[in-house]
Amino acid sequence: MIATWLTREFGIEIPVLGAPMGGRAGGELVGAVSAAGGLGLLGAARYNSAQWVADEAAKARVGGRFGIGLMTWSLDGDTSLLDAAIAEKPALITLSFGDPAAYVERVHAAGIPVVSQINTLEDLRVVEAAGVDAVIAQGAEAGGHTGRIGTLPLLQEILESTTLPVLAAGGIGTGRGLAAVIAAGAEGAMIGTALLASPETTGPDYARTRVVEAGSADTVYTSVFDRARSQPWPQRWGGRAIANEFTSTWEGVSADEETLAKAYDPSDPNNGVVYAGEAVGLVHGTHPAGDVVRRIGADADRLLSRFA
Repeated sequence: MIATWLTREFGIEIPVLGAPMGGRAGGELVGAVSAAGGLGLLGAARYNSAQWVADEAAKARVGGRFGIGLMTWSLDGDTSLLDAAIAEKPALITLSFGDPAAYVERVHAAGIPVVSQINTLEDLRVVEAAGVDAVIAQGAEAGGHTGRIGTLPLLQEILESTTLPVLAAGGIGTGRGLAAVIAAGAEGAMIGTALLASPETTGPDYARTRVVEAGSADTVYTSVFDRARSQPWPQRWGGRAIANEFTSTWEGVSADEETLAKAYDPSDPNNGVVYAGEAVGLVHGTHPAGDVVRRIGADADRLLSRFA
């Protein structure tokens, strides 16, 4: 595979990070991504505990080096997840969705690089000032919480505006996508949706089925699931999920959180959330995560070799 900053810096074979998907990216998935030659990231959501981080890190470590992803806004007032992440000595920590300035020095003091996902040029300036080591340009095609600018316009803007290493995320689900962003100048990609149907993911079984069945036009960008689950995400970040009866009924409707909470049912595919990006139409089966990562790497290498 073509060597990039990402492969050289972290000693990996394939310039791919496994996205730190809250509720989906536990230790088994992370370990499988890393064992295949990428670098998996644990998704430490605000509802997880320090013990969860320790338990899942132990599983991830079986596959080799790994990272941990945190939501920066959720650390304000409670840094227990950050402390737990640092204690595991991961290869990197991502601090995304908010200003990481208050936390970067603490992570660096432990000898751990910091990477931030960003959604705008303004976000870039904030994380540059905070002293991060690299950035991930995350486009609106991404699953879960993301911004509103498409991956390709955002990636071009960020690449032309910084000297930091830049990765891409959002809508990258095959070797073609990885080859495209590397050809544009990115150092690699973060993938999430492409892994959602893999048996190593955590969460309800119906989530894998919905991912395989959904097409690229079957997602919706919404905050309705956050409101239903009392998740206090800042208003600027909605989440991209597979549309279902819940979104059809409640998206754009004026309803209070109590009403939404009563209607929401995480055990029901029609009324629970399956966050997924527009690359969901590229997922055609429940393939092991390692196979997905290796195939993406091999296909990108083959495509890029045509121009070597």
